Amino acid sequence: MVEEKFNYELFEREAIEGLRSGKKLEGKDGVLAPLLKRILEAGMQGELQAHLDSDESANRRNGKMSKGVKTSFGKVVIETPRDRNSTFEPQILPKRKTVLGEALDHKVISLYSYGMSYNDIAKHLDELYGLTVAPSTLTAITDSIIEDVKPGKAAR
Repeated sequence: MVEEKFNYELFEREAIEGLRSGKKLEGKDGVLAPLLKRILEAGMQGELQAHLDSDESANRRNGKMSKGVKTSFGKVVIETPRDRNSTFEPQILPKRKTVLGEALDHKVISLYSYGMSYNDIAKHLDELYGLTVAPSTLTAITDSIIEDVKPGKAAR
C-alpha cells in the first residue's frame, strides 16, 4: 500500500482560499479542521507502521475504518488504519474515543456554570463548532465533576 504524503503547499492554498472566501479559522466548516484531520491520520499511519515493524508475526495492514471525532475546531471524520491481527492500539486517538482533548468538557462546564440549560449548551456547540451533542452527554459531563465543585470540597 502506498502511503499518502501530506501536501503542505496544497493545504496552504486551500486554507488561504478558504479564509479569503470568508471561512472561519475555527469552528463549523473552519479551515483548521481539515488540517487536524490530516495530522491525526498521518500520525496514526505512522503508529501503525511502527507497530507492524515491531510485530514478529505475519501481521499487515487491513484497511481503514471511519469515525467522527469532535474537536474544538469542529467535527472531523477520521480514517483510522487497521491491522489484520487487530492488535494495533492507536495512542494519538485511541479506539472508541470520539472527543479530542478535554477542551469540550471545559467549555460545557463553563457554560453550565453560567446557568445555561443542557439544550441551550447543545445548540451553542452546534452553532459554534458543528458538534451535535445530546443533552444526555452533557449531563454525563457535568455529573462527572459535580462532586468536585461543590462548596467545601477540597481540591485534588
